[in-house]
Amino acid sequence: MAVTLKDVAERAGVSRSAVSRTYTQGASVSAKTREKVRKAAFDLGYSPNVLASSLTTGRTKLIGLVSDNFHNPIFLQVFDLFTRRLQDRGLRPLLVNLSGETDPENSVRMLRQYSVDAVIVASSTLPVSFAQSFHDAGVRVVHSFGRHTPNPNVHIVGIDNIAAGRLAAKTLIAHGYSHIGMMAGPKSATSTQDRYTGFMEIAKQHAEIRASCSFAAAYSFDAGRQEMSRLLQGDRAEAYFCGDDVLSIGAMSAVQSAGLRVPKDVGLLGLNDMEMAGWENISLTTIHNPIDRIVDASIELVVGMLDDTENAPQARLFDCHVVERGTLRQIP
Repeated sequence: MAVTLKDVAERAGVSRSAVSRTYTQGASVSAKTREKVRKAAFDLGYSPNVLASSLTTGRTKLIGLVSDNFHNPIFLQVFDLFTRRLQDRGLRPLLVNLSGETDPENSVRMLRQYSVDAVIVASSTLPVSFAQSFHDAGVRVVHSFGRHTPNPNVHIVGIDNIAAGRLAAKTLIAHGYSHIGMMAGPKSATSTQDRYTGFMEIAKQHAEIRASCSFAAAYSFDAGRQEMSRLLQGDRAEAYFCGDDVLSIGAMSAVQSAGLRVPKDVGLLGLNDMEMAGWENISLTTIHNPIDRIVDASIELVVGMLDDTENAPQARLFDCHVVERGTLRQIP
């Protein structure tokens, strides 16, 4: 039989309410009583029922973790970091798959049914309206990997994708390429739009540089392979900045299937620096996205909101840098 709160109270010689207060954050209980309760609980092997305690505190400690691209391996890393670090803070992640979802109101209704204390929208492709809808419904929300704006209505944490696009163009030019291309992600994604803006801005500053852009159907291996296969049939660029690492790896597969070599015939530059990018058989030159820092900052903002800290919505930006590996030719 499971050990109950009543069993602990009798073993410790205290009231059941004293046991409850011991395991309720912020509740008043003397150090002596707390020690007696914890010793009794340890002796009996008792663990408090966190779901039952939520009825008393009004807090479930559930944090909705929302995303829409479960086909991209980078999100395995994102979800691993988020779930472990939320649990380290005594919070419980509730993973929600919004792939194919177009109506933010459906998402708001679902998360409210679970009485989540806050929501983290972890996506660079979901529109700003998703996070805003949670905010408008009175749900605490942080948009991780969201579109940067200097005056946000909700907390936004991520990179400046316009700056990332600039960095990509500068990197390809520095490696001596004069015909550069951007094989971007979905055209509707704000991350795609911003990276395109930065990429073309730098390209247009150099009269000797030819630049082009095309769009893959999704941030996925298959979409990257398909789009690169199409590009190889035309006037291909010397090197491509791909929308992210998994697109780059799909593109690499298409190049190799066409009997060409990376980087001798086609150069590739990714973005994210996911673990797979560093594998010896891939060795992708890429732009490092500081995902661990973005996750930590997002959780810090969530905890601050749960503590009722009154903070105006913040836009926290983190810098990127290039990780040189083997998919671009040597800098001349």
